[in-house]
Amino acid sequence: MSSARTAPEASHSPDGAGDGSGLLTYASLVDGKSVPSDQWVYVVDSDALLEDAFASLTLKRKLESGRLAPEDLPGGSIVGRVARADRETVVGAVEAAARATREWNAFPLDERLDRFGALLRRRLAEKADRTIEILLREGHPLALARWQVSGALECFGPESLAFYRGQMLHETRHGARNISVRRRPDGVVCLNPPQNAPLSSALLGVTAMMAGNSLVVRAPRSAPLGVMYVLHEVVAPVLQELGAPGGTLNVVCGDPAPVLSAWLDSPLVDDIMYFGSSEAGMRFQDRCVAAGKKPILELAGNDCVVVWKDADLEYAAEALTESFYGSGQLCMIPNQVLAHPDVVDDLTALLAEKAGRIRAGSVRDEDVLLTPVLRNEKFFSCLEDALAHGAELVCGGHAMQADGTRDTAGIFLEPTVVRVRGMEQARAIQAVCHETFFPLLPVIAADPAPEAVLLDRFTDFVNSNPYGLRNSVWARDPEVVDHFVTRITKGGLLKVNDSHIGFLPGLPTHGGTGLTGGVYGEANYPILRTSHIQGVSVSDGSVRPRDAVFGAWRAMREPGADGGA
Repeated sequence: MSSARTAPEASHSPDGAGDGSGLLTYASLVDGKSVPSDQWVYVVDSDALLEDAFASLTLKRKLESGRLAPEDLPGGSIVGRVARADRETVVGAVEAAARATREWNAFPLDERLDRFGALLRRRLAEKADRTIEILLREGHPLALARWQVSGALECFGPESLAFYRGQMLHETRHGARNISVRRRPDGVVCLNPPQNAPLSSALLGVTAMMAGNSLVVRAPRSAPLGVMYVLHEVVAPVLQELGAPGGTLNVVCGDPAPVLSAWLDSPLVDDIMYFGSSEAGMRFQDRCVAAGKKPILELAGNDCVVVWKDADLEYAAEALTESFYGSGQLCMIPNQVLAHPDVVDDLTALLAEKAGRIRAGSVRDEDVLLTPVLRNEKFFSCLEDALAHGAELVCGGHAMQADGTRDTAGIFLEPTVVRVRGMEQARAIQAVCHETFFPLLPVIAADPAPEAVLLDRFTDFVNSNPYGLRNSVWARDPEVVDHFVTRITKGGLLKVNDSHIGFLPGLPTHGGTGLTGGVYGEANYPILRTSHIQGVSVSDGSVRPRDAVFGAWRAMREPGADGGA
């Protein structure tokens, strides 16, 4: 069922040691072969960016425009480069994927899902330290790099693989027939991961191949190195070991607009997974439908956390500090807190104390969680809006340097908490109504009311959020927990008394409703979202067609009769 596959002819030695330029170098991967380019995207070392962001970015621009040759680079400031694909390469990647689909889809489910997933997880574990090192070079703090790798390991763990398999095929026996309900691949899937966590998003898309699809990935220009590393060095070798056709996986790096347009224009593309803002995503959804493509959207989140009066406030406050991971530039972090009036004072004090311990610095430091925010005017505009609407500044609210010194020219932002009075007017505040993508967390202090009334108000508030990625609840009373679990219907994931961003086996890592997932939004399991249901019945030939037409009626009229046999 498998075929020989050409090993990637990469312009680097194993694990991307370089190509003679002294830089970690990756070409495009098309049809199992590396495709070089005379144009490159360069990656600035994260520590060099901290030392002098302006000089580092100027150096990057000079390299990419050809005004500076790689051999003339000062040491240490640039750590890698990725080939910038031209239109011919982008089109070639789609054509290679289309050629591979039929053969890859013919692989048994045991190979495509069970063996592929197990081998992939093993190789991810073997390459975990190296993957984290690549992410550090690209600017991801150590804690967030470990978080991404942890999520990938859960995604391909045995419990998750068992869940995928149960969803992909259900078989029963009905008299003389074998009946199955199975999911079949859509065909060529194209993935446009975000710049804030592209590696984990690219690996999420890899599960689409388990359904029998071929995959084309666009590594984002702002952060291409981790995507290229994990797909070249982790995923491609596993596919080669399975004997998958070369075009099963293809990776290019380029500007989003021309690449997305090429995908929309191609009759060979079936599905496009798009990450971006809700506004841009909704427009892209319309373009996909008009072009006959299935849009799979991962857009903004605006996650709500409910803290009830009996919550473990210490743990709840700790989970709420996840709002500041990556300076708030992650879609699946807490974005707003709805607190019971009996505990809002204690919760806010605890949260401010813990937020004060979150700091900036070198990405290699164990305690660093903040990342640079090079343009912060929207943060201050959003904060001013909240204060103008009566919110109270609890902590933060300033730009700072890496050492924590407040500085209007600093490239970091302090973790910021504001307290909002009452639910009724809360959504007049931008920081409550929309995702901020900054380290700014509003805590909404609910007005006192009878418990039954508050329960309903809390539930209605969560369900009326126009976004719907993740929600979480902190409460101990089983009846209260049951109320929220039963009645909160919006979102792709609901967690109770747990980390908001932590990964768990079998549960979705992405996906949601409303402005998060578009018209077709739901929990995003790409193996399911990029496939479709097909029913199959195989008879042994002993069933008379006329009898089959009235099978259920006969079974009803003649108890004991074999329904249709």
